[in-house]
Amino acid sequence: MFTYIVKRILGMLPTLLLVVLAVFLFVRMLPGDPARLAAGQDADLETVNLVRQELGLDKPLPVQLTRYVVDLLHGNLGTSLRTKRPVAVVIAERFMPTMWLTLISMVWSVIFGMVIGIVSSVWRNRWPDRLCMTLAVSGISFPAFALGMVLIQIFSVQLGWLPTVGASSPSHYILPSITLGAAVASVMARFTRASFIEVMQEDYVRTARAKGVSELLVVAKHTLRNAMIPVVTMMGLQFGFLLGGSIVVEVVFSWPGMGSLLIDAVTARDYPVIQGLVLLFSFEFIAINLVVDVLYGAINPGIRYK
Repeated sequence: MFTYIVKRILGMLPTLLLVVLAVFLFVRMLPGDPARLAAGQDADLETVNLVRQELGLDKPLPVQLTRYVVDLLHGNLGTSLRTKRPVAVVIAERFMPTMWLTLISMVWSVIFGMVIGIVSSVWRNRWPDRLCMTLAVSGISFPAFALGMVLIQIFSVQLGWLPTVGASSPSHYILPSITLGAAVASVMARFTRASFIEVMQEDYVRTARAKGVSELLVVAKHTLRNAMIPVVTMMGLQFGFLLGGSIVVEVVFSWPGMGSLLIDAVTARDYPVIQGLVLLFSFEFIAINLVVDVLYGAINPGIRYK
């Protein structure tokens, strides 16, 4: 297991290097001049050129890329063009609100989605199945930004029960986490249903039922572990989806997280912040895939890593 993990971590390095190269080139294709934005719209051409030279944007792209990679290897993400602060510090201030929102959304959506999926599979083609799948399809079909605005209108504007701006208390997490996790819960419900139906048609499950084992024990003991492997795979993919989807939700709820920071950085053409955030998102997604692979062995001891 340890050797497998080390190999996977080493395998991350080429992927991260490709991400660094792609993001570096992509952000420089964005329209607008970051030197002009940093100097101010009223600055003359000489001042803009001085700012461009100070920021190192006057150097050829290969030189800029080399300098950026060298700084990364030394743990330096650069300095924000907009705030003149270290990028690592800027991101660190916004990291925890986004991470907590993602984790809370993931926990409730996975639990809720799996319960709905299991109920649908046990009562397949009956009214509980139809009701649960109707809820699942509704959750997928409703865009996150629209759901967020509806929740704000009902629970904040009309009822006045929940706040909509900030992340200073547990109540601030309720509406954003519901908005962010609704689609994930729906996907998990449909995927869990399909996985459980497939496993429940296996011979060993039929044998257990023929022996008079209760349906609850059949689901909990004979079906759950074998059906969980593809579900765990989907959980990892959906966690990555939540990290990306948080950008829209953070804008809707004015959330002080990394998503809104990325929007501000793109607007200001703040290259170092954009590169740092995308690199962090990519690393998190790769790390999630590694964790999912390790969980396979915990769920099914028959899996061996080489």
